[in-house]
Amino acid sequence: MVLGLTRRRRAVPAKDGASWPHVVIVGGGFAGANAVLGLRDARVRVTLIDRNVYKTFQPLLYQVATAGLNPGDVTMFLRGLSLTVPNMRYRQGEVTGVDPQRRIVSIEGGGDRTVEMKYDYLVLAGGATTTFFGTKGAEEHAMPMYTRSQALAIRDRVFAELERSSRESAAAHAAGRRFEDRLNVAVVGGGPTGVEIAGALADFRRQELDILYPEMDPGTLQITLIQRGKELIKEFRPSFRTYAARELEERGVTLALGEGVAEVGYDFVRLADGRVLEADITIWAAGVGIPDEVAQWGLPQDDRGRIVVDEHLQVEGFPGVYAAGDMAGGEHGLPQLARPAVEGGKHVARMIAAEVAGKPLTAFRYKNPGTMATIGRHAAIAEIPSFPDLSGSIGWAAWLTVHVGQLLGHRNQRAVSMNLLSLYGGTRRTHQPNPVVGEVDSLGAARAFEEQAPKRKFGEGARG
Repeated sequence: MVLGLTRRRRAVPAKDGASWPHVVIVGGGFAGANAVLGLRDARVRVTLIDRNVYKTFQPLLYQVATAGLNPGDVTMFLRGLSLTVPNMRYRQGEVTGVDPQRRIVSIEGGGDRTVEMKYDYLVLAGGATTTFFGTKGAEEHAMPMYTRSQALAIRDRVFAELERSSRESAAAHAAGRRFEDRLNVAVVGGGPTGVEIAGALADFRRQELDILYPEMDPGTLQITLIQRGKELIKEFRPSFRTYAARELEERGVTLALGEGVAEVGYDFVRLADGRVLEADITIWAAGVGIPDEVAQWGLPQDDRGRIVVDEHLQVEGFPGVYAAGDMAGGEHGLPQLARPAVEGGKHVARMIAAEVAGKPLTAFRYKNPGTMATIGRHAAIAEIPSFPDLSGSIGWAAWLTVHVGQLLGHRNQRAVSMNLLSLYGGTRRTHQPNPVVGEVDSLGAARAFEEQAPKRKFGEGARG
């Protein structure tokens, strides 16, 4: 038994593994990680490149941003994929260039040094990045929520501002003054991400704020959801759009629909019609785009910057180069969501394995398994083909089951299940608030509040 436990697991499943074709996969997200898993039985060497050593389960980042989950609950160490894919190696780094003619990928090597890596097959699955659509002040003041670090920044900022507001509230009450300055959070973008984080913040206000901050009126925290279109979550059918709007309004979320954002400031959002809304924190959930450097790679791109692929998910005009997930576009591009990325990554792996084995390629056929979103406590929607619509508590249970099942790693599945059931289970009387907090710099928030006085439009001392 001892020998069995200490025996070294084989790293390459064949003596001639070093001579196998080299597959380089750029990006360890949904598409990239599933491409790796799909190649575990292929006679190839796989190198996975990502700037982060972990894979992030982005559909649950809003729970990290609102202190419902630990960041480790929604991340998995990418090197852990080698447990089931022994022919994989991981390389941390930023891809700085792709030369499809020479079949070379350039990677940052530290300092000014660049390392070149040769490939036989290339999979571009680097995902997307936040785009601010040229909105004035957005890049400086708005807080995106596309990465783990961004979600943590939102979480820490929310609690820093709550602590700052609580001190001002206590001081006002001690002086016999009424505390008028509210903490306003604006969420820009009415898609699933915007709806989910607005709902989570509203639940926090309703379930936990008065317990954790008894010196503050729960109404101190105000949440506004801003959407350019007239309806929320346009990915869903009209009945679900109406349901989401109603549930958010019942939770006290103010909906500002039908107007885009023209400017974002330190404590305000200016709408396209000229109205100015108070926003001490602006969370940007308005969309994603492809990184600018992709345009330097010499590959075809569509009008949204996504790489044009054919029916096999192979980049048009470049045999052996594939794109999947958010990066894959053109006529055969799919919505930039988790499930299409998962299926795209699996298909790319099958195509590479087929090429290596001398078999023909097959077209990618995506079957939509449905779309889900959660609005808040015991309120979610699930639109599943050939299945009755689900909403409310039943929809929430379905949402939880599906999302937990999509997590990579048993530890993540157990942790998320237990934490979400603890967060949303029971009643207000039995629920014990215990937010997952980090570095809360309320003194820094107070200093910034004072320093921004010349530009602020709201709050004590504002001169903007």
